[in-house]
Amino acid sequence: MTSALLTDDQLAIVETTLDFAQEHLAPHALAWDQEKHFPLAVLRKAADLGLGGMYVAEDAGGSGLTRADGVLVFEALASGCPSIAGYLSIHNMVAWMIDRYGDEAQRARWLGPLTSMDWLGSYCLTEPGAGSDAAALSTRAERDGGDYVLTGVKQFISGAGAAHVYIVMARTGDSGPGGVSAFVVERDDPGLSFGPNEQKMGWNAQPTRQVILDGVRVPADRLLGGEGNGFRIAMNGLNGGRLGIAACSLGGARSALDRSLTHLADREAFGARLLEAQALQFRLADMATELAAARALVREAAQALDAGDPQSPQLCAMAKRFATDTGHSVADRALQLHGGYGYLTEYGIEKLVRDLRVHRILEGTNEIMRLIVARGLTGALR
Repeated sequence: MTSALLTDDQLAIVETTLDFAQEHLAPHALAWDQEKHFPLAVLRKAADLGLGGMYVAEDAGGSGLTRADGVLVFEALASGCPSIAGYLSIHNMVAWMIDRYGDEAQRARWLGPLTSMDWLGSYCLTEPGAGSDAAALSTRAERDGGDYVLTGVKQFISGAGAAHVYIVMARTGDSGPGGVSAFVVERDDPGLSFGPNEQKMGWNAQPTRQVILDGVRVPADRLLGGEGNGFRIAMNGLNGGRLGIAACSLGGARSALDRSLTHLADREAFGARLLEAQALQFRLADMATELAAARALVREAAQALDAGDPQSPQLCAMAKRFATDTGHSVADRALQLHGGYGYLTEYGIEKLVRDLRVHRILEGTNEIMRLIVARGLTGALR
């Protein structure tokens, strides 16, 4: 990870997070993947470092970090385990949304438990029939006196079942994005249940379940940011979430590259170390160059989001598309460089390939990222 343009504070953040990842994540990542174990105690250790409310204001118990700080943290965490780093990105998105859009009572109620990670957060936008077309969601929230009654199903929800706090996007008005509102639902609310843990290709160290809302009655003070603002809240949350996932791809891919360097230095063929073969050196050079380019774009997008640049949604989409495609490609090439050993679980490369593959789908598929960028380019010409 290049440090040329980082501040002293950022360098300290990176060093601390890397130490945490190498001590608490990397030694257990393979076992967690195989056992489908969600390490709650380790997540709370992360919270002790301030990683449970990274973007939450300090007066609410958060760390008050910038997005430029955050991408450094998630890249470092993912060097230990992309699955756990990815969940932490989602949890921090939830905490930020409550801090940013909640009133004082809502912030007081939920941010303390979220920043300490005594309570975990989940983000509930996607539905079985509304994935990329998020504005077409059908979960409804009907007003009934002083309450709302929520009915619907959310799909592919990270942390579901283990999380206590769910930000649920539900329709309170007409079709389209203007009819969507955001609600905070708690795990113990009557009518809330969960599907079985999905059997997945990767990200096995965190649960993924349906969230089923069967007439979940919540008081009106669970509405976040006012009626009709849910889609805007969801999209603004995703801008930061996309940067988090992009950075996780960088960290996982960097780990794959480092493992490849070690493997090629240790292995011999035809009387020479593999690392001395120029063709393999060229592959390594390409992998490192592509990661450096992706890292630069992720950091540029993070700085734009911090600055409130009106182009930041397009930059976040660019960064997410490029970094997740690049990260998976680098991990796949690292597997190839390991030969048959790359296909064995004990070397950890095949896990990185599996974990990084989903990054090209979640937080908006990379096809949707292209659509966002294209609309930004062509919008002024219409």
